[in-house]
Amino acid sequence: MINTIGVNDQVSLVMALRKKGIGDIEILRAMELVPREFFTHPAFKEQAYYDIALPIDCGQTISQPYVVAYMSEVLAVDKSQKILEIGTGSGYQTAVLSHLGSRVFTIESHRELHTAAQQKFDELELDNIVTKVGDGFEGWPEQAPFDRIIVTAAAPEVPPPLLGQLALGGRLVMPVGDSRDSQKITIIERTNNGFERQQTLPVRFVPLERINEEMD
Repeated sequence: MINTIGVNDQVSLVMALRKKGIGDIEILRAMELVPREFFTHPAFKEQAYYDIALPIDCGQTISQPYVVAYMSEVLAVDKSQKILEIGTGSGYQTAVLSHLGSRVFTIESHRELHTAAQQKFDELELDNIVTKVGDGFEGWPEQAPFDRIIVTAAAPEVPPPLLGQLALGGRLVMPVGDSRDSQKITIIERTNNGFERQQTLPVRFVPLERINEEMD
């Protein structure tokens, strides 16, 4: 059953997330600080604090708050760490991460979404976010390595360039699956012996798109 929450009620949202098992105080604080209605399409603002995914432009979605909080929690970020996000989208997950890590580098394949998200970050004075339009499959090699990598779109496998840009001791979180019905949040850690992987929460994300900047 969908857990619906009163309009513009961030406190109720945070309480609901705690009841669903999100226990990290820093993440709950970040979820309370970031105004989800600011990142929601105008047609759906009255549903901004429902615990559901909502449509945004370019056929994408703003993720369910629980999934944003869950992925942030299993990413296990601290203030010293540098984060790469693949799939800026609305910018909501990015804004949450900006309160958790030292710097967030975020890539979006759709120029329209990139521009809108950058404007929101500027208005909220989130000055530890660096954005660009690009191919998320390739990551951001000029800024690698990253302590944490989060991918907010799904693919059958983790793109190899992203694994190569993960620092030793780093962690990558991404929905992986051959279809929307088989996707699971996948957690990968880079160790001295290679990569360790585990799968957890079943999810449904839009596919990771391969679009070059020139084609957008």
